[in-house]
Amino acid sequence: MFIVVNGNKNSKEVIELMNWLKARNLSIQINEGTQKTVLGLIGDTSAVDIDSIASFKVVDTVKRIQEPYKKANRKFHPDDTVVDVGGKKIGGGNFQIIAGPCSVESEEQICMVAQSVAKSGAGLIRGGAFKPRTSPYAFQGLFGKGVDLLKEAREKSGLPIVTEIMSDEDIHLFEDVDLIQVGARNMQNFSLLKELGKLDKPVLIKRGLANTIEELLMSAEYVLAGGNDKVILCERGIRTFETSTRNTLDISAIPVIKKLSHLPVVVDPSHASGKADLVEPLALAAIAAGADGLMIEVHNDPIHALSDGAQSLTCEEFAALMPKLTALKSFMNTLK
Repeated sequence: MFIVVNGNKNSKEVIELMNWLKARNLSIQINEGTQKTVLGLIGDTSAVDIDSIASFKVVDTVKRIQEPYKKANRKFHPDDTVVDVGGKKIGGGNFQIIAGPCSVESEEQICMVAQSVAKSGAGLIRGGAFKPRTSPYAFQGLFGKGVDLLKEAREKSGLPIVTEIMSDEDIHLFEDVDLIQVGARNMQNFSLLKELGKLDKPVLIKRGLANTIEELLMSAEYVLAGGNDKVILCERGIRTFETSTRNTLDISAIPVIKKLSHLPVVVDPSHASGKADLVEPLALAAIAAGADGLMIEVHNDPIHALSDGAQSLTCEEFAALMPKLTALKSFMNTLK
């Protein structure tokens, strides 16, 4: 990080700033010009708030020359992280498909879908017990009962379960959940991320609708900084000016994230498109771009689904898609 200040190194304001920086265990390299002075900071600047530095009136410019995320950074962790979710590995060449309905609606529904996607080759079953909805009048989920039904589905299908948490107050309900999902709307729920950092349990963080890749990595940093290194990232589409799809799938985010970070990246083509007929091409594109996994919504009766039926594949459609995904993944492996 470097700071451009107005004035010379001997001015009262600059000395005050340098003392403030030194109190944070940073060394300072001074380059003095005729009108401005550049302070180069040496040390761990990840915990230094740029806005706090900018609040000094003597400061003209503050810029980072190193990413603010340390633990998520590939520079400090060159090998891919592999996350084990109930015996299913994701990352480091291990590819998994997470499938299931948007919402857990009943025991019959979730168990039937779980057994079906397991038979088709999915590695994990997903289902929302808590549902963040735009409208307060829409179906909000079955809450704790939904988590219990997911556990029943796990027993019948043999698949690890994935479900979304919305509040740190509900963590006790997720003690037996294999992979805790942080949804797009909660990507920057920092109190929740801090609590998840205290767990010894895999966490999947979805990118927010209008968040940058760096912001996604900083959210992961919250969990990692707490001591939990079992973090998976998910690209699920971002909001753009395009209205033909629910969101716009940022395919470029996959190679960008994998260059910047060692964490696994999965892609959710269902939420990205909002349309069932676009799930297949987007899923194939994600595999070609290097994704470590996919999250696909599957429902036994999409027309009557209580949430997001338009983007859900039927069990039969998912079964027909799986061989294509497997074939492309196998081909991509030959290119390495």
